[in-house]
Amino acid sequence: MIVALSLLALLLALYTGDYLVLRYRMAKNRNPFGTVTISRYYVIQEKANKIEYVFLDSRPETCVHALFPHVGDLPCWYLNGHTERKIEI
Repeated sequence: MIVALSLLALLLALYTGDYLVLRYRMAKNRNPFGTVTISRYYVIQEKANKIEYVFLDSRPETCVHALFPHVGDLPCWYLNGHTERKIEI
């Protein structure tokens, strides 16, 4: 029980510190945001177990230079590893 509470307190402190650093960078205009180009495509299930792929234009997506997602944006380190967005229909 103590280990679980300690781990939870550590994660909460890490998230709070990450958020405070981000807010400081936002206040001082120290490059808190970035962009990553995301490739998007539709995956369409057809009859007889066939799959059709429809590729869309790539678009830049705003990300945040932080460890965790904040202010509605994903972290840049995560988006750099996930540059494809699959949309299943």
